[in-house]
Amino acid sequence: MAKAKTKKSGQDWQPPDPKRVKAVLAALDRLYPKAHCALNYSSPWELLVATILSAQCTDERVNLVTPGLFKRYPGVKDFAQADQGELEQAVRPTGFFRNKAKSIKGAAQKIVEEHGGQVPDNLEALVKLPGVGRKTANVVLGNSFGVPGITVDTHVGRVCMRLELVNQKDAVKAEFQLMEIIPEKRWTMFSHQVIFHGRQVCHSRKPACGDCGLLKHCPFGQEHVND
Repeated sequence: MAKAKTKKSGQDWQPPDPKRVKAVLAALDRLYPKAHCALNYSSPWELLVATILSAQCTDERVNLVTPGLFKRYPGVKDFAQADQGELEQAVRPTGFFRNKAKSIKGAAQKIVEEHGGQVPDNLEALVKLPGVGRKTANVVLGNSFGVPGITVDTHVGRVCMRLELVNQKDAVKAEFQLMEIIPEKRWTMFSHQVIFHGRQVCHSRKPACGDCGLLKHCPFGQEHVND
């Protein structure tokens, strides 16, 4: 199985002190030892569909939609042959349903035509599927195939900026910076832990800095704890 490859980030970026990174990872292990993917799935294809649906939608809502969706379309071929309008209505509760249905159907068709109906287990092939970027690909690789990958969603991007682990708001650039400082074997779990932290504590508008287990490692939190 191919693994995601690193590349050098901007020359203006200075990686944080390895000791501080190690301390953050240790704190995350204490806070979220059982962090996991919150999407429900039973196969790489189901996870791929659920992840596409999760864009601009909560995992909870996606988990309400997918049981009926997978019952109606049991396999990749069923999605590939689905009526576009009917598929749109089936995924409508997740929002942006036209684009999501188009991506899912397109991905299914390409998987059937080029991969024998099996979701590919490498980044290069996954990102060539309609509607699949690095974030979605890393979710599938890390959770279905055991291939380490860092998933930079809105939570990971926000938390890591506040911790000053990265200095890039662009998700792909932030991903490459994190790949340089986080041990590869930790990439998938690190993503889950930071997502949990972003959802439970480090909220976008009103972060609970005073109750944060990462406070002593977080410049943003130390500055805003009394706000």
